[in-house]
Amino acid sequence: MLFNSYIYIFIFLPIVVSLYFLLSKYKSHSTGIIFLVISSLFFYGWWNIHYLPILLASILINYFLVLLMKQYPKAKKAFLISGVTFNIGLLAYYKYTDFFIQNINSNFDTAIPLLNIALPLGISFFTFQQVAYVVDSYHGEEKDYNFFNYALFVSFFPQLIAGPIIHHKEIIPQFEDIKNKILSYKHLVIGLFIFAVGLFKKTVIADGISSINDAVYFSVYKPTIIESWLTCFGTQMQVYFDFSGYSDMAIGAAMLFNIKLPENFKSPHQSLDIAEFWQRWHITLTRFMKKYLYFPLGGNRKGKIRTYVNIFTVFFLGGLWHGASWGFILWGTLHGLGIIVNRLWKKLNIEFWKPLSVGLTLLFVSLVGLLNRNVPFEKIVQILKGLIDFNSFSIPTFGKIEMFLNYPDRSVIIGLWPLFLIIITTLLSFTKFSVEGYDLAEKFKPNLKWVILTGIIFIISIMQFGRIKAFLYFQF
Repeated sequence: MLFNSYIYIFIFLPIVVSLYFLLSKYKSHSTGIIFLVISSLFFYGWWNIHYLPILLASILINYFLVLLMKQYPKAKKAFLISGVTFNIGLLAYYKYTDFFIQNINSNFDTAIPLLNIALPLGISFFTFQQVAYVVDSYHGEEKDYNFFNYALFVSFFPQLIAGPIIHHKEIIPQFEDIKNKILSYKHLVIGLFIFAVGLFKKTVIADGISSINDAVYFSVYKPTIIESWLTCFGTQMQVYFDFSGYSDMAIGAAMLFNIKLPENFKSPHQSLDIAEFWQRWHITLTRFMKKYLYFPLGGNRKGKIRTYVNIFTVFFLGGLWHGASWGFILWGTLHGLGIIVNRLWKKLNIEFWKPLSVGLTLLFVSLVGLLNRNVPFEKIVQILKGLIDFNSFSIPTFGKIEMFLNYPDRSVIIGLWPLFLIIITTLLSFTKFSVEGYDLAEKFKPNLKWVILTGIIFIISIMQFGRIKAFLYFQF
């Protein structure tokens, strides 16, 4: 079930919100929580019910491993190893088995048949959340959680598919708080506003840019220099508005239940360097990798060389976590190298002019971001070559864009849409304005002006449902 669909917005979400508060008020808070768990499992099973047992098994096994940890403290290290191995093994089987077989066949001239394993929704996210739970339990940083509160922590539908990656300490206490069983009209209107912002980012901006990018990626023509540059930046803009749009919608939907999810984006295109970019981009992933991978590896406590090795390792594995392809691995590796170079550069105490720093950072993440697209590597090379092909300068047609759009006569204007977004998102670095739902919500006032604005944003977004596209991280 997609967030950007009629059935989710007009049927599922209103019914679940209404029944949750009715059950919490007239039955009990625990009844409301159990209902939310069932609703979340229904939401998950809507796409493919055959993968629902995987989520259920993951919840049960992790929860009872932690119970065994507490019951048999002398063997808790064995339970820790079992828990981490189970979670990583589950993720590895579904996400990397065919990738591993492909590489074996390619390098050793074998013909091992692919298993064609479909990736269960959200497995990359609920696996990480439970790894954190098991590790924290081992270190005594977790209290006794009710099973249904824990099950809801893992399966809570607003963030189940693509995050933000939530931590048990910040979310389960909210489920336990009896005050949250009472409908808050303040949270209701703010949640709807944040949801509308995210929906607009996805349906109007990200999906709009998608048609432009696809016209180059799936064209038989070589892109011109202008098409290459716009596709380069357009790809980064599409990923940003798609993913941050999802995060805003998740945060907004959760707020309807009086639940505050962590912020996942903080205007990343305003970053002065690559290190700052990762403090603003997919924030919940950065904090997870830092606490559960970088620090256990030694962090910066074992010398400069070891620090750089740890950084490289974290981003290499982060790239692999993003997807089972060499493109993602190379993407993560280049970001790791970028962080290392940034650290070395700072030792020289040379500062760039702020606009130049912002521009160079955006250029780096956009160039490397081309590796995020699941297209033949030859096409990416073609685009990279096109960036410096000055002989190809011409008015952009975006590889016969009329094949993708109904109004080819406006292809130039449409094609400049990514450039417009680049300018807007970078110029905002010199202001205090943000396009993130969380930040905009701080300015939100429950008055007629804001209600009308929310309605306009919502209506414009709904009007784009004729070209519905899944989120880039929908099956992840």
